[in-house]
Amino acid sequence: MSPQSFKWRLEALQTGKSFAEVVLLRTLLYRVEQVFLIHKKTGLLLQHVVAPNVAAQDADLVSAMLTAIRDFVQDSFSVQTGDSLETLQFGELTIWIEPGPQAILAGIIRGTAPKELKLVFQEIIEKIHLKYDQKFNSFEGDTAPFEGSTLYLEDCFQAQYQPKKTKPSPVIWILLSSILIALGSWFFFDFTDKQRWAAYLEKLNAQPGMTVVTSEKRQGKYFISGLRDPLAADPIQIMKKSNINPKTVISRWEPYLSFYPKFTETRAKDLLQPPVTVSLIVDESGILHAKGSAPYQWIVETRKLVRAIPGINKFDENNLVEMELKELERSKNEIEKQLLLFTEGRTQLQPGQEARIQNLIKEVQKLTNTAPYLSKNIQIKILGHANKIGSEERNLILSQGRANAILATLVSQGIKKTNLSAVGVGTGETVDKKRPQDRALSRSVSFKVILTDTPSREINRR
Repeated sequence: MSPQSFKWRLEALQTGKSFAEVVLLRTLLYRVEQVFLIHKKTGLLLQHVVAPNVAAQDADLVSAMLTAIRDFVQDSFSVQTGDSLETLQFGELTIWIEPGPQAILAGIIRGTAPKELKLVFQEIIEKIHLKYDQKFNSFEGDTAPFEGSTLYLEDCFQAQYQPKKTKPSPVIWILLSSILIALGSWFFFDFTDKQRWAAYLEKLNAQPGMTVVTSEKRQGKYFISGLRDPLAADPIQIMKKSNINPKTVISRWEPYLSFYPKFTETRAKDLLQPPVTVSLIVDESGILHAKGSAPYQWIVETRKLVRAIPGINKFDENNLVEMELKELERSKNEIEKQLLLFTEGRTQLQPGQEARIQNLIKEVQKLTNTAPYLSKNIQIKILGHANKIGSEERNLILSQGRANAILATLVSQGIKKTNLSAVGVGTGETVDKKRPQDRALSRSVSFKVILTDTPSREINRR
């Protein structure tokens, strides 16, 4: 029978509303009366829920109206990319719009709602996106897959009324403060936890040979799945460095081979087992570069094996030298340095040439034995020389005789005659260009070694 009660009864008679309804409206601070879930791209209504005792209009019509208003604002005014419609005011009704990546949550609120309600809307739209992410991506107009989302939408039905004007008990203040502190702590730790998790996902995706496919949080635990190369970093170690408890994360990593150059290089080294004199490097184009010196047999095997290594498109051996070929070149140079001296006018060696002969035989045998192993043809020219004493014809015969004498000596030591040829050049070629007049040097035999590849070696290189 208070004046306020009498005023409300009079209002009920004038408006035709019940007294209880008037009391409800006049003590109401705010109430969420309807909630819409709208597909962001098409503007189609996915689900719609209405609070009890609330008269609702055509939900599809309301959804179309909201979409039209949003499109009108974006098309008619200069708005920044990413900006969206947040609120609409119609008298005592307010429409709160909470956008998500794939859908929009719109709530019709009577009265003035607190900002905290925004957090509720945000949390619910996040839950809906986590739950129906794949269904959003495959949406083609059928709203049936989203029927279960009404359970989330009904959580938006919150309301608040004016409390009775009674002096609150200190216990209530303590309890309220405790709740606020608890809520604040929960929001803080939840936000911090989400930040740590986002940073962890970013670190994982930045790792070579690792790709995150899905990640979500359910019942207090994180679930993550993806692809990981066996040579990639350990996700558990990254997790510990990100201050995330491994017990709260359930991971599933499918193995795959990454073509990251460092990983391909490691696999190549494990398979090819290069000698310490060889360095292997894989570039961004998938080319394996080999540099240094290696046995011929290792090079031949590598040419075959490298084709089976994933991620390698080509084998570059331009800077790779065969060890045996080095030795072959050394023997060649050693033979070509030899100079056997003869007595004046004769085909007999001067005394004291035995050591040179033995060294020559040794190097020639080494050369002829190694060359076939390296698929090389060997031809050794034995060049006989004479000084200018006597006629040119006699000197030519004399130089040929000296070359023949050395040829016979080498053949007698088991060296194949097919690898040798004796040529008398008379006085036509100077043995030592620095001392062309030295007669002793002109009475001599010198050597020229010719190395050529066999057809099989050419095929192997190709």
